[in-house]
Amino acid sequence: MNRTDSPLRSRIAGALAAALGISVLAFLVAAAPAGRAPVFVPAHDPAAAHAASMFTQGRRTFREDTFGDEAFWGGALRLHEGIEGAALGGVGPGVSPKTALAVGLKVDSDALPDSLKDALKAGQVNLDDPATTLALVKLDSVVGVHGAFDGGGKLTAVGIQCALCHSTVDDSFAPGIGRRLDGWANRDLNVGAIVSLSPDLSPVASALGVDVATVKNVLASWGPGKFDAELILDGKATGPNGSSAVLIPPAFGLAGVNLHTWTGWGSVTNWNAFVATLEMHGQGTYLDERLDDAGQFPLAAANGLGHVRSSPDLVTPKLGALEFYQLAIPAPKPPAGSFDAAAAGRGKLVFEGSARCATCHVPPLFTEPGWNMHTPAEIGIDDFQADRAPDHAYRTSPLAGLWSHAKGGYYHDGRFATLRDVVDHYDGTFALGLTEAQKTDLVEYLKSL
Repeated sequence: MNRTDSPLRSRIAGALAAALGISVLAFLVAAAPAGRAPVFVPAHDPAAAHAASMFTQGRRTFREDTFGDEAFWGGALRLHEGIEGAALGGVGPGVSPKTALAVGLKVDSDALPDSLKDALKAGQVNLDDPATTLALVKLDSVVGVHGAFDGGGKLTAVGIQCALCHSTVDDSFAPGIGRRLDGWANRDLNVGAIVSLSPDLSPVASALGVDVATVKNVLASWGPGKFDAELILDGKATGPNGSSAVLIPPAFGLAGVNLHTWTGWGSVTNWNAFVATLEMHGQGTYLDERLDDAGQFPLAAANGLGHVRSSPDLVTPKLGALEFYQLAIPAPKPPAGSFDAAAAGRGKLVFEGSARCATCHVPPLFTEPGWNMHTPAEIGIDDFQADRAPDHAYRTSPLAGLWSHAKGGYYHDGRFATLRDVVDHYDGTFALGLTEAQKTDLVEYLKSL
């Protein structure tokens, strides 16, 4: 179903990872501070070996597993035909590399052979030809996209992976081409435009109870960096600020964070099961009786989305390792020179003092260590998106790595274009009386996290 390492390569990688995990623990024991008794680590530590194995498996799942969703994206929607184009046996104009990059798809430069890199640098690759896109897909270099090819090299289906939305690249080779940055929100990705390439959107229209033209209009309304996971649950395509789609959140820095998503649907593994089974349309199991509430989730209740079971189940066995890997992804540090360090130092005092930010964004988690949910009234915004989730509330989002997902704005729907807008909102909502200097310093501190 997916690209996999050879058995020998996998065994070698697993052995090295396990050895690395044990070596790191041994180093920590040797480096124990003077006066403190070192923790005893046996020569073979099952926990360290297991952790290394879980990390390796989880990263492979995050980057490479489609959970069998080719049956939906390829078999039902025929998305691969829209990528091929009529000239290559599909439909329409096809998707050239230029188009793919324009809609936010990314290319993993580490998956490209040196000969292709040289040709790209020399301008010898036709970036206007869908055939080049197919070649990139065949190399498994398009982040978050897997292609199935027959013996003759024809694309027969495509599937999507977690990395599609929750990874980007560092642009080290060219814009949109570089080394993977797992966990980063792809705020360039135009999910709606990509899905609209599918020749047959009737399965989506049928599930939503609308016509295909309406589906295309809704998808077009999302724009880059946004997705509406609740659409298949409640059918609400618009909200008070236009489209009901929300910004793709980062999937890094989640260790110690209680609830996941903007509206706290559940733990990381709960949301992974939800997305892999209901949104990616993988062959999995998802059980949540909260979706039986026909008043709040009419489409989910009617379609039994809280009681999905697949055989074989290609999702559930991978949830543990997938969560382990995601919790291991640290929030990225801001680039040198991207903020005023002196101002950030002063801003930290404002954050923890007069601005009262640390009341909820408790360092170093920068969310509450416990129940991290708030009513819309408590944070001074409308209840539209909160009311699309079971608890009718918003999560206190962790702030580490905030600088990396500034594109698209802040809050769940990007309603605040800048961090200064966020600060002004809270200053007014809570009558904080912050001075201009305090606001400026606070923004610099937020940029430094």
